[in-house]
Amino acid sequence: MAVGSIVEYIDQSRFICTVCLQDKGSRLHLLTPANRDVKLSPKRALLISGKRIDVGQSRDQLLQKLQQIERLRIKLKEEIDVKEIWELIRDEEDVFDHRYLAQLAFGENATEDHFSAIMRALFENKLYFKMKNGLFLPNSEDRVTQIIRQEEEAAERAQRLGQGGRWLKNVNEGKQTQAPDCRKDIIDLLVQLALYGADADDFKYGRELLSHAGITDIRQARPLLISLGEWEEDEPLDLLRSGVDTTFTLKQMEESARLAVSGFPEHRREDLRSLPIVTIDGPGTQDFDDAISLEMLDNELRIGVHIADVAAVIEKDSPIDAAARDRASSLYLPRRQIPMIPNDLSQDLLSLKEGCDRPAISLLARFSPDGTLLRYRFIASLIRVQRQLTYGHVNENLAEKSEFQELHRLAEILRQKRMNRGAINLSLPELEVDMDENGTLNLDLVPQDSPSRTMVAELMILYNELVAESCHKHNIPVLFRGQSEPTEKLPLDERGYIFYVFQQRRKLSPLHISAKPSPHSGLGVALYTQATSPIRRYLDLVTQRQLAGFLAKTAPVYSEENLKEIRISVEPLVKSLGRIQRNRLRYWTLKYLGLNRDKTYSALVLDELKNKYRVVLKDFLMVTDFKRQDGIIFSKGQEIKVRVKKADPWDDIITLGYVE
Repeated sequence: MAVGSIVEYIDQSRFICTVCLQDKGSRLHLLTPANRDVKLSPKRALLISGKRIDVGQSRDQLLQKLQQIERLRIKLKEEIDVKEIWELIRDEEDVFDHRYLAQLAFGENATEDHFSAIMRALFENKLYFKMKNGLFLPNSEDRVTQIIRQEEEAAERAQRLGQGGRWLKNVNEGKQTQAPDCRKDIIDLLVQLALYGADADDFKYGRELLSHAGITDIRQARPLLISLGEWEEDEPLDLLRSGVDTTFTLKQMEESARLAVSGFPEHRREDLRSLPIVTIDGPGTQDFDDAISLEMLDNELRIGVHIADVAAVIEKDSPIDAAARDRASSLYLPRRQIPMIPNDLSQDLLSLKEGCDRPAISLLARFSPDGTLLRYRFIASLIRVQRQLTYGHVNENLAEKSEFQELHRLAEILRQKRMNRGAINLSLPELEVDMDENGTLNLDLVPQDSPSRTMVAELMILYNELVAESCHKHNIPVLFRGQSEPTEKLPLDERGYIFYVFQQRRKLSPLHISAKPSPHSGLGVALYTQATSPIRRYLDLVTQRQLAGFLAKTAPVYSEENLKEIRISVEPLVKSLGRIQRNRLRYWTLKYLGLNRDKTYSALVLDELKNKYRVVLKDFLMVTDFKRQDGIIFSKGQEIKVRVKKADPWDDIITLGYVE
């Protein structure tokens, strides 16, 4: 029975000294010096004295006796030099109980009060001993040094909290103030909070820092970074979270500059500079990696598809190649571009610029007037682009230019042949974001089925299909792209093309990349790879190296095992970049909607869910949810009018209201 014993335990990092009034076995009824009754499990007791006091006394007498014992034990604790005890036994690889340590401090006649004192001293001073299961293990000298350093760092941290908090408070209030020496550390902390919120590594410290600044909402980290000039108003947080390199290292830039100056190596190439070669791209394009040509001779259409020979300049495993592999792809975001290859190469030496001699891997194909492919070959070539054209220019001049008409006619034939082989056309306009000179945000849907875009798309598909066919025929290892048949092919009905596309996309089988060839049902081709964008996509560069090696009659650069390793490392990066692109388009769409809440928009109902509808805003092709309203029922495929009640791009929130 523990009744009358002095029981000590720890609660909220404090030593509590109590007297036991009642022992119920699984619970001790205790009285504290503060005149509180406590129920405690015996397992939590650190010390239970053998000597007991009479609990039959009055409560005041009990409290007086208990407080007297506690004062004595605190006084004895203050007489203990923990370091001195540690120095006596620090070299002994053993654990010690409190009785032994108390005898070292007070002599062999140490009492239970001395036992308590040593426990209290070691509990308060954790520098020299580690407590485990009621026993004490002396820390090594190295560990003591480490703890001292940590405590010094904690003190410095506390100082930074005070300085940083005062600085951020002034910044938040719009006051000019001198930044503290720890400015960089504070900025790094704000970035963590803005990117990861409660999941930030130093969340607790960051929240404490903001608290010192009088800020309780950690979401204020982002506005603070903007106020400090560290971030732009529309900083791409997904990009920052991804860890994608947005700049090149000094070594990579030096290597890029060296290559840009040295030019491309002289190899035997077929001179195609006399061909009428043009590029057709968007108006903002600066890295031209594909060009086309057309000659109409001897009742034949002679098509040329010319791809910049990046492999001739950037060697496998070189610093630039490593940088490209780490990036996996160029990233094109609204108002920002992150190239896979440094600009002095991607926009100059490697780019198929007008009037410049450039190495290329060219497809030369001959077609009959009815669009039958007669023969083709791939060659290492030397080309010179005669004109840099835009999609808009080609569309506007289609009626006047017979070569454009022939290219478009051939493209339509190629496209129809793919459709006859089971291809599914699910093309939708692409959303483009533009900020005019007045800072006004504009969003436009750009059709992807215009004549110029169709001819370029079909010729690129042709090039990739024939690369895959040639590599397979000649046993050249490459990464093929395949897609199984969709689980279901839906009809295009009265609910319209947009509804059809969104529903049919759900039925598609996933795309897969493998060194084993397989059909690509979505494109309607037996074999497919990608080699038309080696400036912008790393896997295209890998395929180009394989094809270029074959043309040069050398061994393949990569084995199947090499290709598998590359795919495993690059494919997740490509998916991540695609997610970043989609999220950024959604961000700008939400921002636009937030700025234009007075407008009415058309929405198409895609799904009926339990408490909501899933709709697509037709002006932006953005899918979102729409809460059900009492008495209003919509059907799938129905077009409705909505107004935006709320749109927050940072928190990805949009609330729609029905307009009758």
